[in-house]
Amino acid sequence: MPDVSAAGTGAGGREVVRATLVVAALGIVFGDIGTSPIYTMQTVFNPADPHPVPVSRDNVFGVVSLIFWSVMLIVTLTYVTLAMRLSNEGEGGIMALITLLRRRSTGSAGRVGAALATAGVFGAALFFGDSVITPAISVLSAVEGLKVLQPSTASLVVPITVVIIVLLFTLQRRGTAAVGRLFGPVMIAWFVAIGLCGATGIARQPEILAALSPTYAVGFLAGHFRIAFFALAAVVLAVTGAEALYADMGHFGRRVITRGWLSLVLPACTVSYFGQGALILANPASVGSPFFLLAPGWARLPLVVLATAATVIASQAVITGAFSVAAQAARLGYLPRMRIAHTSASTIGQIYVPAINWLLLIAVLTLVVAFGSSTALAYAFGMAVITTITITTVLFFYLARARWHTPLWLIAPGAVVLLTVDVLFLSANLTKLVHGAWLPLLIGVAAFTVMSTWQRGREIVARKRRHLEGPLRAFIDDLHSGRLPHTRVSGTSIFLSRGKDTTPLAMRANVRHNHVLHRHVVIMSVQTVPVPQVSTAHRVEVDDLGYAEDGIIHVTARFGYLQTPDVPEALRLLGTGQTEGPAQVDEASYFLSPVDVVAGPTPTMARWRKRLFVATSHAASDATGHFALPPDRTVTIGSQIEV
Repeated sequence: MPDVSAAGTGAGGREVVRATLVVAALGIVFGDIGTSPIYTMQTVFNPADPHPVPVSRDNVFGVVSLIFWSVMLIVTLTYVTLAMRLSNEGEGGIMALITLLRRRSTGSAGRVGAALATAGVFGAALFFGDSVITPAISVLSAVEGLKVLQPSTASLVVPITVVIIVLLFTLQRRGTAAVGRLFGPVMIAWFVAIGLCGATGIARQPEILAALSPTYAVGFLAGHFRIAFFALAAVVLAVTGAEALYADMGHFGRRVITRGWLSLVLPACTVSYFGQGALILANPASVGSPFFLLAPGWARLPLVVLATAATVIASQAVITGAFSVAAQAARLGYLPRMRIAHTSASTIGQIYVPAINWLLLIAVLTLVVAFGSSTALAYAFGMAVITTITITTVLFFYLARARWHTPLWLIAPGAVVLLTVDVLFLSANLTKLVHGAWLPLLIGVAAFTVMSTWQRGREIVARKRRHLEGPLRAFIDDLHSGRLPHTRVSGTSIFLSRGKDTTPLAMRANVRHNHVLHRHVVIMSVQTVPVPQVSTAHRVEVDDLGYAEDGIIHVTARFGYLQTPDVPEALRLLGTGQTEGPAQVDEASYFLSPVDVVAGPTPTMARWRKRLFVATSHAASDATGHFALPPDRTVTIGSQIEV
């Protein structure tokens, strides 16, 4: 992927473009992690917590220091400094790591890579849990600011949150292109505002800056381990959105995200956390809502409005991320084909997946009504975040060793330190299982079960389908030898196939039962390759199948996993010489060979998994729309396969 940030005619031009990209990244990448200061500190000191952290000078210093150094180790070191150096053709995120692992498919390394890829799929499944919890906790935490202004409005928090979330999901189909231009400036205003509020708190209690020293974090863990350990379950909320920095790397590049993080987001969040710590030191009663109480009275209502806008942006980012993960998972064979709408003519990553959108809406509304507050949801949020972070850290260090051949003596110490931090957080969150941490795990396990079952069932169906289709070369030979009598008629037919080794079922049935074949026949295979983009120069590959002048060819069209497969557009790239005559692509008939999947007696999978696979197969989108085929010129000839 080209480095957009390098555009321009000189150093000045490059800096202007890079600054513009940083502003855009602030609105898309940093919304989740940038709104964490709203609820992190109040969750740590929540008196209703089953393992409350008492408000004392030592505990406040220890918590603030823990938050700062957790952000530095997990976000700045693990993600920004290390993980973002590892990409798949410029794309980051856990799906990109899974793709890299799948390429290591031979020998013992292949088995280890496959096992880690499975763990990665579970991490991707957990992202759907994150996508459910983030809109609920973010919008709730912002609207709860009304209670600070007027306690009597407490009963309105949930209804207002429901209205905002319904509007947010309803507007998804319109895309984020128009609204996206406002995201950057809004988030800049947000980070400036929380930084100024934090600075006023620090100015009143400058001694809080001593917590910048890691000795306070280490001393808190060592001297008050029982309290500090349980506090970690809430401290982890400070690193929510770390995965988004990595996942969105392909849109903006590592340098742009690094600059945005180090120049504005990290300083603003740090000042906010330290300011809240200073406020709690001065007024322990402020632990109920230290973020909003930092602001002077006249600024609290504008801050609530700004916080609501920022949390909507954070929610938008994670919803769009869920669309992207679902689409990539479908293209890599972990989910059935789904209807995907591209909402921007200029930005390929802006997509809308209706099925995912409405499922998320139902789940988010359920959480808002069931939990009712951001502090209650915080226990569930932390588990999803740290589990995904831990899996990403493991995958990174394995790939760093396997791909870069980094010496073990250099990798091992770093892996031990960072994974120790991750495991500490993970262990602390496990103590919250009965208080809500089970929720993201349940969502993750459910999504992982669907994804792994679909992948396994797809392999079984593909194997049986290959047997039914038979070898393509032998079929072509039978056509030429006369063993399959048929008549050639004018026109062009396009038979979609899964590869060039076997015969499309629709083509075999057409010749065997109708004894007819068009003058020009294109057998078309669409491949989704494990790279984000494939250029038009490398889109199509033609094979004459052993006969140069019979009008029957095989075409392989390759698309990246971030691209939408457009079959007619790919066929227009072919020249007359490649199609063995003037094929009429714009008047051609397209033939599909769908299979109806039913559960059979063969012990290929557990019966419940067979039923799940069959049910999931019914959710697959129509191939006509998926491959951009003209509906009025598309014919389907199906068959049945048992799993």
